Amino acid sequence: QVQPVESGGGLVQAGGSLRLSCEASGNIKSINVMGWYRQAPGKQRELVAVISSSGSTNYLDSVKGRFTISRDSAKNTVYLQMNSLKPEDTADYYCKLHAAYGMDYWGKGTQVTVSS
Repeated sequence: QVQPVESGGGLVQAGGSLRLSCEASGNIKSINVMGWYRQAPGKQRELVAVISSSGSTNYLDSVKGRFTISRDSAKNTVYLQMNSLKPEDTADYYCKLHAAYGMDYWGKGTQVTVSS
């Protein structure tokens, strides 16, 4: 079993920065893809950024150039550095870990609020 736990959310003014962290415990050797998703009120959950075990990344178009995903394998942690935040980035942010055997593990989420 794998358990991701997010941290780092909060309230920030537009233009500010936050860094989200997701630390994984359990059978983490099976994890090959780590990602961040978000869900705003009344909207569907969307992929924000993913990073593979090889380090390749992919981003939602609206966050390219502002957000950076990274991982520290030694700490079993994936990060999302969010700069130049906008009110439309307000959402609950979730960490998802994908295992090589096909299972997905979700964290409980962390709230990000960007004030204008």
